[in-house]
Amino acid sequence: MPIERPFNVLFLCTGNSARSILAEALLNAEGKGRFRAYSAGSYPKGAVNPFALAVLKQSGFSTEGLRSKSWDEFAVAPTMDFIFTVCDAAAGEACPVWPGRPVSAHWGMPDPASVEGRDAVKMQAFRETLRLLGNRIRVFTELPFDKLDRIKLKTRLDDIANI
Repeated sequence: MPIERPFNVLFLCTGNSARSILAEALLNAEGKGRFRAYSAGSYPKGAVNPFALAVLKQSGFSTEGLRSKSWDEFAVAPTMDFIFTVCDAAAGEACPVWPGRPVSAHWGMPDPASVEGRDAVKMQAFRETLRLLGNRIRVFTELPFDKLDRIKLKTRLDDIANI
């Protein structure tokens, strides 16, 4: 999959307030300029979960520019190379038709925003989600994109969901 610009990657989740936001921040930080990450939701909450922002800041990631937004913002531009759903609800929804035929995969994981209890328990759930997403994103960024055809790449992306 040769490309002369950074790969555009869109992370989708229904509310775009936690998992997809964490993934956007992680890939933008760890993508080393080879990737430009975005996030969006089918029914955005309109605000980023404060625990997501807190765990990102505590882990040394920038939160600048992060906001909960609709996937409608990305239906035209920029053209996405990859689209990942990170929540089961978004994976089952009818998605827009994305220009450019991006390669997609479902990387579902539990919603840390649904965890109840003390703030320390909630923060631990967000830390664990950040860790899981970080593992997947590190494997993703190390893929030999120039050596994988579309079918092999799709298989590898699906396999990453099991990490």
